[in-house]
Amino acid sequence: MAVLWIHAVEQGLAYGIAALGVFLTYRVLKFPDLTVDGSFVTGAAIASVLLIRYGVDPFTVLLVAFVAGGIAGLITGLLNTRLGITNLLAGVLTMIMLYSINLRIMGRPNLSLLRVSTATRIVDAAWSPLGAFSVLAFIAILTIAIKFLLDAFLRTEVGFALRATGDSERMITAQGVNTKTMKILGLALSNGLVALSGALVAQYSGFADVGMGLGTIVTGLAAVIIGGTLIRSSRVGWMTAGVLLGSLVYRIAVILALRYGYVIGFQASDLKLITSLLVILALVVPYLRERRMRKVSAC
Repeated sequence: MAVLWIHAVEQGLAYGIAALGVFLTYRVLKFPDLTVDGSFVTGAAIASVLLIRYGVDPFTVLLVAFVAGGIAGLITGLLNTRLGITNLLAGVLTMIMLYSINLRIMGRPNLSLLRVSTATRIVDAAWSPLGAFSVLAFIAILTIAIKFLLDAFLRTEVGFALRATGDSERMITAQGVNTKTMKILGLALSNGLVALSGALVAQYSGFADVGMGLGTIVTGLAAVIIGGTLIRSSRVGWMTAGVLLGSLVYRIAVILALRYGYVIGFQASDLKLITSLLVILALVVPYLRERRMRKVSAC
């Protein structure tokens, strides 16, 4: 049972990096970006190919995946800001293109990493005194480091301009800021984080699959919404902490639902149904709470 909880936390933190990327577009830029379903796989595909065919250092492939995801986000940004395609459609088009690109990169629908040296295996061997907590410690350190780097970036002048672009595009334009550039930057950074998460998840799980990114946007939104419900703050540091906490809660809830869902009739094949229901619950609870507070204040 303890191993199950450790795996749940590991997955929650690994997917939490992708959730931070979704947080950038959904909460900061107010941009509904569906590119992430494709860029997550791009990170996993590139990491797998570099590990299997070229023997690249497992930690280096995380950076390469980040750059590749950034390029995917850049394409979405250019489609939206330079070609006038709506934000939702721009993300969908890039996601569809990435499906074929990811297949071309991998050469097949899935790749196994069981016979290659991955970051998690290296850490597991190097940090053997930690036992079952070695991989968890590595993923936690990486995720928290990325969280603090993102916090620091959002507090810079460029970061403030990025946040202002999402809050009030007209106001920040009047201050001489190029909002189109800010959107492109935000999308590139967001999808870079998502692709890095995909590369990490592929090394952790031992495989890359062309369909593994399906539902990344749902998972990310669930983490953002749950985190915003648990930690109500407008400060950047607390908001990103809430996203990671939301990712942990969401992943634990999914695992518990899969493990004990048979009591109410759920099966392992109902994973997508369970995740959708959890997102609906995360959306409805804040709405009902706000509605109840309005009624109380009216009385």
